[in-house]
Amino acid sequence: MAELTADDLRGLFLFEHLGEDQLAWLLDHGQVETREAGTQVLVEGDEATCFFLLLDGTVALCRNIGGERVEVSRTDHRGSYFGATQAYLKDDVASKTTYRMTVESITDTRMFQLPADEFGPVIREWFPMAMHLLEGLFFGMQNTQRMVNERERLLALGSLSAGLTHELNNPAAAAVRATAALRERVAGMRHKLAMLASGKIDPETLPALVKLQENAVERVAKAPKLGPLETNDREDEVGDWLDDHGVTGGWDLAPTLVAGGLDVEWLDEAAALCPRSSTEAAVRWLAYTVETETLMNEIEDATTRVSTLVGAAKQYSQMDRAPFQVVDVHELLDSTLVMLGRKIGDVRVVKEYDRSLPPLPAFAAELNQVWTNLVDNAIGAMGGDGTLTVRTFREGDLVVVEVGDTGTGIPAEVQGRIFEPFFTTKAVGEGTGLGLDISWRIVVNKHHGDIRVSSVPGDTRFQVRLPLSVSVPTEGFADLSD
Repeated sequence: MAELTADDLRGLFLFEHLGEDQLAWLLDHGQVETREAGTQVLVEGDEATCFFLLLDGTVALCRNIGGERVEVSRTDHRGSYFGATQAYLKDDVASKTTYRMTVESITDTRMFQLPADEFGPVIREWFPMAMHLLEGLFFGMQNTQRMVNERERLLALGSLSAGLTHELNNPAAAAVRATAALRERVAGMRHKLAMLASGKIDPETLPALVKLQENAVERVAKAPKLGPLETNDREDEVGDWLDDHGVTGGWDLAPTLVAGGLDVEWLDEAAALCPRSSTEAAVRWLAYTVETETLMNEIEDATTRVSTLVGAAKQYSQMDRAPFQVVDVHELLDSTLVMLGRKIGDVRVVKEYDRSLPPLPAFAAELNQVWTNLVDNAIGAMGGDGTLTVRTFREGDLVVVEVGDTGTGIPAEVQGRIFEPFFTTKAVGEGTGLGLDISWRIVVNKHHGDIRVSSVPGDTRFQVRLPLSVSVPTEGFADLSD
């Protein structure tokens, strides 16, 4: 294998402006290393002893997250560098003393290696002013990024928590109200049993009452949904029937009977089964039965709604699930829409799902973060009034998720910058400019997909393209910030 020359080093973009003496130093202190495909070049967490530049081949950059390895990116670009990339720093920060990622050779690779303990000091000697600027920039950006990330996470968590608690409060309050009312009705039923035991209700009518009770329960389960006008008309009819049959306070009982699906025709049939003297007792018995059944249905609906919301929250957070899994993208989208329900408010949501799409191999929790950012931006662009369209379809070997809104649009002159870190079109204090940057890194770097935008006033569309052929990683991979 031929040795590297000064011209070879000058052909690498990192060294193209160095002088002859500097190139000679690099040749004297560096060496060419080779790795076979499938082997590790360096391991995250190990002592950062070497600085590498890629000469030939392809490498993958990976990071460990929660015991899983997540691939950030791959590169075959000649001159790409990795390893002890912060060797020039004076302070012994973690990014200088240990490798921040694992690098694997995807193909046979050839690299130029420099010892970090020699390369760092000579860089500070060659470029002293630049090193001061880089150190200031590095630590300043590190602190800023940390604070902004914490703020971004807290804002997102606060928004989602507020939305979830608001959504949970309604069914929980409904269940509490229904339970209190049910307790009163059960007490009333006990009073009726006491009357029966005392002989105030003819025991011979009891079989008929039980039969009517069972029939009424069936009617409640099948009760039709009535409009306001139809409800008023039926309540008037039932109220008149109760008055005609000597039932006191009939107008208070009529709404309950109508809500349970009992009409005048059914009451006529029921009255025929009991002695006339027992009509009022029978009607009140049935009213208690209907109201009790209705209240239990309300409690069931409320608790089912709570359970559904908790399920959506677990789906959204991917609690107790592997980071990388094969998922139904529609379940992820639906859970995100549920979590953002309070923020969506009066915005009309249109779902155009292609249910024939195959399952998608993905980091589900992180894709939910992408959907959250896109939907949240769309809602903000519409100012709470418009149409949010979530569409899925297949494009070759890709799943495409499109989030569209009818908001003000993104000006053409800034569309090319919206994925840049800290760039935002929102007013000062309303956005950090990290949402779309994070989404880009999740989709492009982590899933090897693509995210595009097209926007005119009244029609903005973000399209996320995700490959169906991604294989499940045997170990984890993560974000490359070094």
